[in-house]
Amino acid sequence: MDDETVLWEGRSSQWLNFAHFTVALVAAVLSVIAGSQFHPFAFAALILPAGYALWRYLVIQTHVYRLSCQRLRVTSGVVNQHIDEIELYRVKDSIILRPWWMRLTGLSSISLETSDRSLPKLLIPALPKGVETREILRRQVEIQRDKKRVREMDFDDVEGEM
Repeated sequence: MDDETVLWEGRSSQWLNFAHFTVALVAAVLSVIAGSQFHPFAFAALILPAGYALWRYLVIQTHVYRLSCQRLRVTSGVVNQHIDEIELYRVKDSIILRPWWMRLTGLSSISLETSDRSLPKLLIPALPKGVETREILRRQVEIQRDKKRVREMDFDDVEGEM
């Protein structure tokens, strides 16, 4: 039986949390101002923005993508863990997405379209070295298709044509 070698493992960048961290920072600053101006117990409100920022950090940190020679496994969940797997020969298409803010930070997202009914579309957001990761994925998809002698075919339903 084949060993399932891990070719790549990664997480999305914490840049996805930029807006969340900014909101938490503003709330923390407002709590400090309120505590110094009005009531000393207002400093206790710092717990909320700190907890929110920590939660957002953990959401990204626990979302792990693992590409092996046979499948792509997506593990997520801070408290309860959820695991999705896609057999590589089921990947139909992969696209690199790089909006302006990702180009500035050196990140890119990979959008996958699969023939897997449980996970027909998958977005792997904000990856460092996303272009290189997509190439590793693309090559491995072709290797698995050749190994299993599988080809992906799309049939479009067109009304009135025979």
